[in-house]
Amino acid sequence: MRYYEERSPGEGVRPARAFLRSDAPTLSLNGTWAFRLSERADVPADFVDRDYDDSGWDRLPVPSHWQLHGYGAPAYTNVNYPFPVDPPFVPDENPTGDYRLRFEVPDAFAGDAVLRFEGVDSCLRVWVNGDYVGVSLGSRLPAEFDVGPLLRPGSDNVLAVRVHQWSSGSYLEDQDMWWLSGIFRDVTLVARPPVGAIDDVFVHADYDSVTGAGRLRVDVPGTDARVTVPELGIVALGGETVTIERVEAWSAEIPRLYDCVVASASEHVTLRIGFRRVVVEDGLLQVNGHRVQLHGVNRHEFDPDTGRTVSEAVMRRDIELMKAHNVNAVRTSHYPPHPRFLELCDELGLYVIDECDLETHGFFPLEWRRNPSDDPDWEHALVDRMRRMVERDKNHPSVILWSLGNESGSGRNLGAMAAWARERDPSRPLHYEHDWTCRDVDVYSRMYASHEEVDAIGRGEEAPLDDPELDARRRRMPFLLCEYAHAMGNGPGGLADYQALFERHPRCQGGFVWEWIDHGIRDTARGFFAYGGDFGEPLHDGNFVADGLLFPDRTPSPGLVELKKVFEPVRIGAGTDGGLRIENRFMFRDLSHLTFVWFVEEEGAPVVAGELRVGALPAGAVAELPLPDELPPVSRETWLTVRAVLAVDAPWAPAGHEVAWGQLPVAAAPARAVRRASDPFALAEFDPRTGVLTRLGSLPLIGPRLDVWRAPTDNDEGYHGPEQLAPLWRAAGLDRMRHRTISMARVGDALVVRTRVAPAASDIGLLATYTWTAEDGALVLALAVVPDRSWDFPLPRLGVRFAVPSALEGVEWFGRGPGEAYPDSRLAARVGRFSSAVADLQTPYLLPQENGSRTEVRWATLGGRLRIEGRAHFELTVRPWTSEALAAARHPPDLVPDPDWLWVNADVAQQGLGSASCGPGVLPRYRLDLAASGLALAFSLI
Repeated sequence: MRYYEERSPGEGVRPARAFLRSDAPTLSLNGTWAFRLSERADVPADFVDRDYDDSGWDRLPVPSHWQLHGYGAPAYTNVNYPFPVDPPFVPDENPTGDYRLRFEVPDAFAGDAVLRFEGVDSCLRVWVNGDYVGVSLGSRLPAEFDVGPLLRPGSDNVLAVRVHQWSSGSYLEDQDMWWLSGIFRDVTLVARPPVGAIDDVFVHADYDSVTGAGRLRVDVPGTDARVTVPELGIVALGGETVTIERVEAWSAEIPRLYDCVVASASEHVTLRIGFRRVVVEDGLLQVNGHRVQLHGVNRHEFDPDTGRTVSEAVMRRDIELMKAHNVNAVRTSHYPPHPRFLELCDELGLYVIDECDLETHGFFPLEWRRNPSDDPDWEHALVDRMRRMVERDKNHPSVILWSLGNESGSGRNLGAMAAWARERDPSRPLHYEHDWTCRDVDVYSRMYASHEEVDAIGRGEEAPLDDPELDARRRRMPFLLCEYAHAMGNGPGGLADYQALFERHPRCQGGFVWEWIDHGIRDTARGFFAYGGDFGEPLHDGNFVADGLLFPDRTPSPGLVELKKVFEPVRIGAGTDGGLRIENRFMFRDLSHLTFVWFVEEEGAPVVAGELRVGALPAGAVAELPLPDELPPVSRETWLTVRAVLAVDAPWAPAGHEVAWGQLPVAAAPARAVRRASDPFALAEFDPRTGVLTRLGSLPLIGPRLDVWRAPTDNDEGYHGPEQLAPLWRAAGLDRMRHRTISMARVGDALVVRTRVAPAASDIGLLATYTWTAEDGALVLALAVVPDRSWDFPLPRLGVRFAVPSALEGVEWFGRGPGEAYPDSRLAARVGRFSSAVADLQTPYLLPQENGSRTEVRWATLGGRLRIEGRAHFELTVRPWTSEALAAARHPPDLVPDPDWLWVNADVAQQGLGSASCGPGVLPRYRLDLAASGLALAFSLI
């Protein structure tokens, strides 16, 4: 058997150990390496000789992926393996990258030295100065080799590495991401002292939430060492337990760290220690004695230019954005991240589910035949992956659960992984989702469970398991959604409804939205972020790789803005006696780090502002405050807005950053005055054949006409959800509706136009009656819609669409904003007066789709010339292209603005978003089921 098809994790690799910061000399081998790509794995290994001439080779940066530098191409699959499923074998056509680096070694490396690879996809074989060193598999896990005797200090050394794109390890790494190859994380040479080397450290820093005491033991195997924590006055021996009467605990809210030094006679290691205790007790996941609620996201490592090679700046930016959007937890889907990421989680404060580099999802379509999770021949490889993760990351207080992996079915090898982890580190509970018996874990985890099912689980009324003992055990477990609310395209909807369940049921302790970032690869030549199929892959899953809360350039999507509001740790709302209610939903910290500012706006115009005195409201407490004394008399619709902002700079955001906000109505809009009616033909022109408005005063128009179509969202398509609405809509012909004028008549001072709107090849339709009147210089439309025959599916939207000249470019509105909002994703939209260029109203989803709706609009102006006033609130969308053009586009550059017209939708309502791209559909209360409906709008020139 070829070495890269062996089921073992490799050979010649040192035992797994913690990632340590040491004063031992290190030499980074990152940089420019000689590189050669072959299409097969069986090319001669002649390049390993020291004197081999590589001057004709290309040059490639390390770390990087070779596909992102023009060698082969990226390929994306979600579930299916891009090679025949014949474990552990891979095709002969196996792209293989050969790397060579010539480097000088300082004299400090004379003696023992370790060569460390942080991540290589998928199998590497190593030679130093022509001598074979070893083989390693496990792409996102470290591999270390002893190379000291092979080095030549003071002269040139040659490191030769062969990397295979496919290996037996590829069967364990089917993780819903781009298949990208190469040395993609750091390569380092580490000198080891001949005696007294600190090869490993295991920190045990426990916290007693009742007494506030800490207990510290630092195990340092293999050498005598001294442990010092100067801030706590600790000086102890390695392995000695020290009790501290009072320590400050670590949590994601208050990430308190203590600097620690572990010193031997020849080496010093620096650590940052966090005292905390994680247990599953009384059926709850607890941190430091408190039930935690995980406001989490799943995070793949990704950069649109460098793939899974991510810089420290990118890692820090991710965490800053998470903290700024009230995210307190991250699941490292579906592999351990770069070790620096976990150090930043310790420092800035995030709870982490650290997940093993394991996913065998491609066996699911094969009914799990030959799945490595249940094949004893794979046990060593799977346990090794768990061992390497736990050993590397065991000292991080941010890591509160270990995860065995993802979507790998069930089987004996998962049990072996769990048994090893429990033996090595009993201080952290275990997680794994894909075996719902929860046989090997400590928390009950599911992905994409519906709201209804989560509610049932919270009540303890979930469907029972066949095994009564396992069923009873699972019912005593806390419940997590390791994935939910699929953030693909426009969405997800229903976030607030999930959050309500997490708060209603103690057992339901939150979850992790899928996922953090769209994996679009920047294509500068074509001007878009590429997704599956854009590189000519014969097998791919399209834009399913673009399912994140961030766009690839790390611009927050509307979904992330909504999530921030849903996850707010402070609730601001109406009090019981007409005042304000402030609720501190932090678990550990009071509100002294926040300033509460307020302002009053009358029809969106500022009136008065001030500051509330909330003080150090304790965690979990509620305060009732009176309304500000400064509220003035008002005559139009008026709102009070209260914002909770950072009082001082935080490590992740500056002072003034908004953490939470709330709004209360102060005065309702006054009753509409009775207006004088007049002849609509004095204000406007109508097509004499169809009754369609063609001109308002001197302003040409097209429409308005009844419109029920929207460019389907990814969630409308329902790729992996229970509800595929877009195919149903297209089959029903909603994208090709036709209009027939039944009658057009003057009735008193009104023009009444009756129409039937219907698709070809169907007898269903809509009867729409337009009644036009004129009132005090405004042209008023009253639209009544009733179904003709039975409709057994919801509509995408219901309203009117019209076009205005493209010169009317700017939009101002009074309603909710500033961002887009939909029925089940509107919590983040506040009432106010907003303005925007039309281009800025568009949301550039990687696959163009419905976007940009502003909700609860009272009135809007276009180009400072046309005013549209709702006689009830309406939904407003303004685009430089039609919905049909939006639906036809595959990438944003496909959308070309209409040179003559802007296209405007004024809707009664739209269908909700849901999460059916991979999850539940739209909840019943957000469905746009057809019934008799109406819309009233007034048009006037300014």
